[in-house]
Amino acid sequence: MIDPSSIEALKQSIDIVDVIGNYLELKKAGANYKCNCPFHGEKTPSFNVNPQRQIYHCFGCGVGGDAIKFVMEYEKLSYPEAIEKLAAMYNFSLRYTQGSGQYSEAKRVLELMQQWYSANLDREPQAMEYLRSRGISQSSIEDFGIGYVPDGSQVMAFLRSRSIPLPQAAEAGIVAQGERGEFYARLNRRVTFPIYSPAGALVGFGGRTLGDHPAKYINSPQTRLFNKSRLLYGYHRAKESIYREKELIVCEGYLDVILLHQAGFTTAVATLGTALTAEHLPLLKKGEPRITLAYDGDSAGVSAALKAARLLAPHGFEGSVVLFPGGQDPADMVQQGDLEGLKRLLKGGTPLIPFVLEKIAEAHDLGDPRQKERAFAEAKSFLETLSPIVREATIPQAATLLGVPTALFAPGRNLSRTREEFSQHKEDPAWQAILRTLLENERLVDEVLDLVAPEMAGESREAFEALIRGDREHPLLLRIAIDDRIQPLEEEAFWKTLRAQMESYYRRRLQLLTRDANLPYAKKSYWIRKIKTDILPRLKKGELVPYASDFTL
Repeated sequence: MIDPSSIEALKQSIDIVDVIGNYLELKKAGANYKCNCPFHGEKTPSFNVNPQRQIYHCFGCGVGGDAIKFVMEYEKLSYPEAIEKLAAMYNFSLRYTQGSGQYSEAKRVLELMQQWYSANLDREPQAMEYLRSRGISQSSIEDFGIGYVPDGSQVMAFLRSRSIPLPQAAEAGIVAQGERGEFYARLNRRVTFPIYSPAGALVGFGGRTLGDHPAKYINSPQTRLFNKSRLLYGYHRAKESIYREKELIVCEGYLDVILLHQAGFTTAVATLGTALTAEHLPLLKKGEPRITLAYDGDSAGVSAALKAARLLAPHGFEGSVVLFPGGQDPADMVQQGDLEGLKRLLKGGTPLIPFVLEKIAEAHDLGDPRQKERAFAEAKSFLETLSPIVREATIPQAATLLGVPTALFAPGRNLSRTREEFSQHKEDPAWQAILRTLLENERLVDEVLDLVAPEMAGESREAFEALIRGDREHPLLLRIAIDDRIQPLEEEAFWKTLRAQMESYYRRRLQLLTRDANLPYAKKSYWIRKIKTDILPRLKKGELVPYASDFTL
């Protein structure tokens, strides 16, 4: 049994806002905190948490109690199990009048294993060489508790030497049980990374193979203590910096976190082999930080960043996406000593909402009305997840990126009528805004001529050619000049819009090239390679690429 005085001491050491905030996304509401009740469906928050009285109460369904009661109800645990769960979460040592609890035993097993893993590292030259080759310092090894787990047979021998029952080791996630009932070590011959709860309690391990095992990284399995969907690697070390600097960097791996901290970027954390999920949101929300998603620039990284941005934006998070170019990641840049470049990259990310919209536009051929219709439907669906004020402020940007009128985004818009307008619509609003800007700022015309050929203007080609000739009395240009719905762009927005149109043009041309059976092979392969490896990458980096005079199809 747990000593009653120990339970009282635990209650005094925890804060109900922090406890419930690990499970739910709480928002300040006067002296209390509120959110939608997890115990019954509702759209208007009626679940209140009172920090003064250390209780919660839902005015919708009537549930209420203290932190222990909440954990019991939410996790479906008994009273002793909830107490032990909280003690494990907050690294609190309970006293028992007889025996000890399951959580206490699991915690003891994990701590013994961590001591052993850590001691093994100095005896394994290959592991030390790997860490040194990645630029990890001795102080980082010690700070993050990096260790090494040898052959599985040695793991089993260590457990026997410490009289640890195998079922207890399984409860802690150290061993697993095979189909025939035999136990085996989950990790073997791997560099180990201890994983802690936000409060600093050891809850599991990650392991990186040094051989050719197909699973490069393995994490602890789901246990009573370990839930990877609610944990962020390095958060227990980063949280003070996160609260102080109001900033949080989410990256993809253990080494990214360790090397970023080593280089002074102490707000870095990482997901544990999974994408960001809704269960991470309460932890990310603590301290109201600005989120930077720092992911690899490969297709998997872009996909993960897009999913994360789609998750964060509707929940009111401020933040940006940084995609590392050239196959690099944060760890590589730290190892190379390019800290200034890393700092510029992290500060220069694309805001979450524009990033989602840009990726939607890039995923479709906007020159094809059907694909433009699909892109519009996807963008409109995403915008509808945002707050009304943010949505209204973002619609003009979405319309410019997709080349559609802003009126199409109006609430209650008839979809069949929208489809008709897509098939009939000839003038691209983005090009109309570009031409209006050029009409009012002649200085920009000469600069644009080096970048854009008339055919790049699509349906606005005739107006663009008239502008080049200096024929400002051309009826199309006159209409643009007097149409109040077509507004000139600020210079920064002008260049960004022009770059987006250039990128869309080259993507369309790439599709035409791949389908053109009459083009000579040498010319075809040259331009496919040129667009894929030179023009589009430079445009994506924000560079304006001069139009090649020999680019004819």
